[in-house]
Amino acid sequence: MMKQFLAALLVIWLFPISAGAQTTDTIEDVISQQLEAFKNRDVSTAFGYASPMIKRLFGNPQRFGAMVAQGYPMVWDNREVRFLEQREIDGVLYQKVLLRGPMGRLHVIVYRMIQIPTGWQIDGVDLFQAPDLGV
Repeated sequence: MMKQFLAALLVIWLFPISAGAQTTDTIEDVISQQLEAFKNRDVSTAFGYASPMIKRLFGNPQRFGAMVAQGYPMVWDNREVRFLEQREIDGVLYQKVLLRGPMGRLHVIVYRMIQIPTGWQIDGVDLFQAPDLGV
């Protein structure tokens, strides 16, 4: 009887209710899921990971997707993703990510993150030149 109770507790602990699942997503989860949505050309899902400010700025998923496709091809067609350091500056969290773009070049993107009641959202990105890495 005790084993069954402990097994049930373990199942409840391992499988959170889907309504609360987004709040447990880490910053890396949110960025990864948005990058995957862009690769799949699912701009509505990708737009869902954007902060309220970004959503107001672009107004709809189609405009947001067009901006990313034109301005950030390494995000739109990301080939490889490597998470680097994460920093907090003046209360804002930044996640540095190394992306391999469609032409095989490496790019460093810094994601500015905000936390809202339902979880983390992307509040902007900055693109930096990746250092040339010799093999």
